[in-house]
Amino acid sequence: MWAISDEDTTIFLFGTFHALDRDTGWFSNIVRAAFDHSEELVLETIVPSDPAELFASLSRQSLTGEAKAGQPVIATSRPNSGFVETSTQAMSAGRSVGMSVDHGADSVLRREAESEGKRIGGLESFDFQLAMFSSLPSPPQTADAGGNGSDMAAAMQTMKMAWKRGDSSQIAAVLGTMEQQSPETYRRLFAERNTRWAEWVARRMERPGVVFVAVGSGHLIGRDSVQQRLTERGYQPVRVS
Repeated sequence: MWAISDEDTTIFLFGTFHALDRDTGWFSNIVRAAFDHSEELVLETIVPSDPAELFASLSRQSLTGEAKAGQPVIATSRPNSGFVETSTQAMSAGRSVGMSVDHGADSVLRREAESEGKRIGGLESFDFQLAMFSSLPSPPQTADAGGNGSDMAAAMQTMKMAWKRGDSSQIAAVLGTMEQQSPETYRRLFAERNTRWAEWVARRMERPGVVFVAVGSGHLIGRDSVQQRLTERGYQPVRVS
């Protein structure tokens, strides 16, 4: 977690892990204190909580299949949807070891903010994210995650434990492999979005208040990170956790 502050504004940047299990404790001490001190939570996007609205968004991006009992609502009918397919495989691997987006840091923070009546916003629209993800090529297969479901689950567990320790090296290695093997995916998924998000933070710094911004940890790592883009704009992000 990092903080950017001036006389009347503080913005916390917290790197999340999108899928966790019930037993991964992280929401305490400095992270909890920063969240409690904040008046507003900002996530990457706000996933519609209304099933009809969610289905409508998926339909607009051609990401729905025939409704069948026991089958996921998301289906990849687009010809160039390798990233969605691979992400779905990763989610399935995570579920096999008890990891779920429902327990992920983003979901936990949103539920907590809703229960406390905090303002909640998104850096991107849900439709924008769906369109982007469904048009990305397949991400590279790393040595740790490229074999089968058990390999992928083990890799996710390794990254989860590194995230909990605050060790960015595992995620940095995945980012490096992605940039090397699929520059377009890296550019669109990280470099370009990080630039836009840094612009959002810079604009938000012009108004007073305390904001807790929670995005995937990969966006806060490396030379194209949100913090680096903010540094280029003259801000000095300070790591606090």
